[in-house]
Amino acid sequence: MSKPSISRDDIRRMSRLSPFELKGEFIKLAEEYQADRPGQKEKSSRNLLNAGRGNPNWIATGPREAYLALGHFALQESRRVWTADNLGGMPEQQGIAERYDRFARSHPELPGVELLTACIALGVERFGLDRDAWIHELADSAIGDNYPVPDRMLRCGEQVVRGYLQEELMDGRPPADRLDLFATEGGTAAMCYIFDTLMKNGILHQGDKIALMVPVFTPYIEIAELDTFGFDVVKVEASSFAETGVRGWRYPTEEVAKLADPAVKLVCLVNPSNPPSLELSQRVADQIKEIVATSNPNLMIVTDDVYGTFVNGFRTIAADLPRNTLLVYSYSKHYGCTGHRLGVIGLHQDNVFDDMLAELPAEEKLRLARRYGSITLEPEKLRFIDRLVADSRQVALNHTAGLSLPQQVQMDLFSLFAMLPEGKAYKAKVQEIVHQRLSLLLEGSGMKISEDDKRAGYYIELDLQAEAERVAGPEFAEYLVKTYEPTEPLFRLAEHTGVVLLNGGGFDGPEWSVRVSLANLDDLDYLKIGHHLKEIFDDYRQEWEAAKV
Repeated sequence: MSKPSISRDDIRRMSRLSPFELKGEFIKLAEEYQADRPGQKEKSSRNLLNAGRGNPNWIATGPREAYLALGHFALQESRRVWTADNLGGMPEQQGIAERYDRFARSHPELPGVELLTACIALGVERFGLDRDAWIHELADSAIGDNYPVPDRMLRCGEQVVRGYLQEELMDGRPPADRLDLFATEGGTAAMCYIFDTLMKNGILHQGDKIALMVPVFTPYIEIAELDTFGFDVVKVEASSFAETGVRGWRYPTEEVAKLADPAVKLVCLVNPSNPPSLELSQRVADQIKEIVATSNPNLMIVTDDVYGTFVNGFRTIAADLPRNTLLVYSYSKHYGCTGHRLGVIGLHQDNVFDDMLAELPAEEKLRLARRYGSITLEPEKLRFIDRLVADSRQVALNHTAGLSLPQQVQMDLFSLFAMLPEGKAYKAKVQEIVHQRLSLLLEGSGMKISEDDKRAGYYIELDLQAEAERVAGPEFAEYLVKTYEPTEPLFRLAEHTGVVLLNGGGFDGPEWSVRVSLANLDDLDYLKIGHHLKEIFDDYRQEWEAAKV
């Protein structure tokens, strides 16, 4: 395999881009590899293998069928109220549960109706929902004929989603204090809303010191660097090794100890991590708990737990430190619904965010009273989570805030599905898929990773420099670093094999690491990617041997 046609200077220049933007350059090279060569009569059969995006190639079909079945019932209810050409009315609550039962009995052949009935029953049995109010909320929301009321989240739906998060992200052992929720347009919207409201309310200021537990999802790095925020960033690095040449991707005690500095106002983490894809260890969670209990009691924590369902027995730090933590969750990866934009922010009622609002100086409180005075007569009592909602619509449009109701209904059905036997079987299957792909990748590449029972396996971050030292010693690893740019292997892969991976350095991981998404290609594609990675290493080794002559 020859070197990439792009010069080292160009590689260095393009490597300044975000990994998701740099990926576009890799895709261009991979598309040229895939395209017909001049003079070819038959189309090339070579495939572009893009393992750079985390969008899964599976979807949860059952809860989607249940939603479509609900749509049939909701329209029937609409036509019952008002029937004209292509015109209906708003579904009525009184007697709707009985009418649903008749509908379900009359349409046993309708795909999804059986699961829908099971979901409705579970809402009543587990959460004590009034059956008429619950079914009316589902039916009326599915057709989207009203604004979100309450704007933060629907009443029945909030109870359902809270129960889901407590079961899936808190290992069924939630804190006693109630978790309040705000449904958002995916996890990315949640991130933007949180930083925006922290700044607008004077809890964070430009230039404040915050910590990132790295490697981490790139937008957390980029947001912190924006001139809007300009935070002083402390990096808590997962720098441990399980053995020579094999990264453990765990946080050493001395790294976590950085959070004990009271000047560190906030820490952001993705748990399980992205890209290493490991759940935060109990040792580190206990250390952070001790820091909060002693040195830094007002430490604010933002935990992004989107991959939590890929680790059995997962427990979010929001369950261990409920007062200090804003929980962010997205349904996109587990259910294959990135296009739905389904996310949620969770905050327990007793929390340091509200405490900090209460302790603001008088002039700050007066400023915020003017900001929120149009939506409440007692703005000083407006909770942080409700300020998130108002700020998401620039306050002036608070009356039309909130996630669209059809999206909230699909979120409810995903949540209830997870609590049923069918959903538990689905969870086991998607976990099996990513771990099978990881096995094939490692089989093809011959690379070694640490054994870890808290591995989600949605991504894998491979340290190529450490691997070079493992297979051929430190002299080979030093040759790579001295001779090539850290992203050179990715350009070489894209141009000569059609494989697209992301550079781990863009996630504040080691410069010579690469991120592989295990979610978005067919199983055997990962075996091929592994073989191509091995070819790259073989080529580098041959070049090293030749250079020594």
